[in-house]
Amino acid sequence: MNKNFNEKLKELRLDKCLNQKEIAKRLGVSVTCYAGYEQGYRQPDLKMLTKICLLYGVSADYLLGLSDEY
Repeated sequence: MNKNFNEKLKELRLDKCLNQKEIAKRLGVSVTCYAGYEQGYRQPDLKMLTKICLLYGVSADYLLGLSDEY
């Protein structure tokens, strides 16, 4: 089963043993904003998607479900 964007975000964060507050701080957004990405009721813009990819060391294709490769 393919994971959604929000499920992948949460999995990547947990793999790094970080909480939402730590990730939000690194991305320069509020915890509420980042939590929205993980819960699926918010979508990042292109600039934020790029920041997320760089932070986690994954490709946008992976996060968007276009590839299974990081």
